[in-house]
Formats: sequence, structure tokens, C-alpha cells
Amino acid sequence: MITESLPDNEACAGSLKNMLDALSVINGKWKLALILCLVQSSKRFNEIQQEIPGISSRILAKELKDLELNDFIKRHVYPTTPVSIVYEATAYSRTLKNVIGELSTWGGQHREKIKASMRKQS
Repeated sequence: MITESLPDNEACAGSLKNMLDALSVINGKWKLALILCLVQSSKRFNEIQQEIPGISSRILAKELKDLELNDFIKRHVYPTTPVSIVYEATAYSRTLKNVIGELSTWGGQHREKIKASMRKQS
């Protein structure tokens, strides 16, 4: 039984708006994984792709561009031959530390249920 009182309609609407705003910039399967990958250290495109299994080059390029547009990552171009491009997390992306930690904890606690559900969908 839940002993906490439920939020009123106004508080619920405000929370929903905040959540939808957040999801509009970190939506999708890959964005939080990419942020986590880059918070650990700066990486080149191929290093990111090797670290995150299952992401295609096309999707990775699109997601990196979206993250850069929303100031979650910085793209550094070095005038070498060939040109080197390195991606790094910004301080703004580090504000997601608690969100990523909570999602990781939740995913670990419910891993078997999630896997079973995914098997049913296939």
C-alpha cells in the first residue's frame, strides 16, 4: 500500500511537462548510452561505435549531431592528415549523472523481466 500522498493535478501537470521536455532532448535508444560512453573519456567515432554494440554508423552520426546541437557533447576537429575528430562530454551532460545512475540501477534490478518481455516481442 502506498502511504505517500499523491500530487495534485497542478503538480502532476508540471512534472509531466518537465519530463516531456527532458525526454525531447534525451529520447531514443542511444543518447544516454552515448553520453555515458563520453563522460568516461573523449573518443573518436570508431571508438564510440566499438564501445556501444549494435549502433550503426548512420545512427551514431545522427545521434552525435543531435547531442552536439543540444550541448551535451563537443566535437573537436584536428587538422591532421587524415582529419581527426574527437567527441567529448560537456559539463551539461554530466548533470544527467543521477538519471543515468538510477536507470542503470533500475535496469539491473529488472534485467530478467526486461529480457523476458523482449523475447515475447520477437
